[in-house]
Amino acid sequence: MNNPNDQIKKIVILGGGSAGWMTAAMLAKQLEQSCTITLVESNQIKTVGVGEATIPPIQNFNRILGITETEFLSACNGTIKLGIQFENWKQKQHTYMHPFGRFGADFDYMSFPYFWMRQQLTGNKRPLQEFSLAWHLSQSNKFITPSSDPTSLASNFDYAYHFDAGLYADFLRTYAENLGVVRIEGKVANVFNHPVNGFISGLQLEDNQEIKGDLFIDCSGQRSVLMRQNLNVAFQSWSHLLFNDSAIAVQSTHTKMLQPYTRSIAHDSGWQWRIPLQTRMGNGNVFSSQFMTDEQGLDCLLNSVDGKVLTEPNKIKFETGRLNSFWDKNCVAIGLSAGFLEPLESTGLHLIQSAIMRLIRLFPDTHCDQLSQSLYNKETELEYRHIKDFIILHYKATERDDSEYWQHCKGLDIPDSLKQQIELFKQFGHLDVHEKDLFKQDNWLAVLTGQGIMPAKIAPIVTHKNNLDIEKTFDVMQKQFQQITMNATSHEMYLAKHCPYRPKR
Repeated sequence: MNNPNDQIKKIVILGGGSAGWMTAAMLAKQLEQSCTITLVESNQIKTVGVGEATIPPIQNFNRILGITETEFLSACNGTIKLGIQFENWKQKQHTYMHPFGRFGADFDYMSFPYFWMRQQLTGNKRPLQEFSLAWHLSQSNKFITPSSDPTSLASNFDYAYHFDAGLYADFLRTYAENLGVVRIEGKVANVFNHPVNGFISGLQLEDNQEIKGDLFIDCSGQRSVLMRQNLNVAFQSWSHLLFNDSAIAVQSTHTKMLQPYTRSIAHDSGWQWRIPLQTRMGNGNVFSSQFMTDEQGLDCLLNSVDGKVLTEPNKIKFETGRLNSFWDKNCVAIGLSAGFLEPLESTGLHLIQSAIMRLIRLFPDTHCDQLSQSLYNKETELEYRHIKDFIILHYKATERDDSEYWQHCKGLDIPDSLKQQIELFKQFGHLDVHEKDLFKQDNWLAVLTGQGIMPAKIAPIVTHKNNLDIEKTFDVMQKQFQQITMNATSHEMYLAKHCPYRPKR
């Protein structure tokens, strides 16, 4: 039997922003006020606050909290995201989309992509994205909610959101405080550790206030005050593989219709994002200081902004990588304090979300047993590695050699796991994906084929499938996608009807 004296009674979260308030909200919801939750943050410390694009699992996070989609989008200036459009990545003037959801529909007990690859290799060159409903909707600036009928082609797509990360943090702060979370304004001056086991026992703030706890969550951003500075957990740099180390962000006015997708536009020394919110456009430039100065990066960004610039440029320096341990003693790092992967596939908030849900599943008592820590660290490390490989793929799978930056990308000595994935796909179109992987077959397929990598041969099993009229099946699919899109509502009309932005008064 569990000893009641071993139960966690006090949780302390250091840091606010998206990471801190997402953690506070979900812990308060799941722990049902069985312990106190205190969040310490300082208005003097700026959060990064540019995480405006997400991926579909964010829907589940909000759903578990009991937050309705319309309420959330209205409060956070949100729009719909059906995928990411990549421009100039394979080569200049080339565009492809990584849409959310599945391509086509499986038939004859075989995955649709195998039949598509067979048609490609036998002369029918219909682009893969034409078999994605998310792509059809995005190209027409339309949106519908997916059908609940699994036999309908209107059910085979997914979606996420664009929103203001600062507003989301404020929204969750209200939610968490309504569930009893206590916010304390202040900056940490000292951290106390137990003299025997090294566990963190409390924080001392600059005003000498002391905050004691049983479990500490480090959401202090890249400073990683508890994990790196106090517990001396080492940081593993991946800058030799993902060498972008700078970002500049600005907001601007809209000049055209709201598009339900993120744009990622490669340039000579990195890439730029365009993220449409209801009342403004988010713009950013991600680049490497090896190939572009801050001044050049700012000029590159400002020269590409369509509307009127609304904010001062926000300059961010970062190092890609992760902690060697994400949970050490009685402290768990969540968010930028745990690691950083550039926002190319919008995984920042997802890593926060998955870390929170993993912690809840493995939630400890006051002993913070080593077996639970080891499992948490193993699963988190695998998740980081998987996402890292997927992001590196975008840089490695390029035909561009028009600048030193892209020549450097082509020459990257990539991880063995990614080499094996690419070689496996190049042979027969197979992919090594697992149930717990964030990016599944269709995600890998979108980027691999979008950037020009195709299998050399048809998968042997598909060569035996000769009783199917694949061309007719493909025609029917495309017509259905077109019909569904024709009947869908425009993205702007959907937002205006269901979830117009309502600023907090």
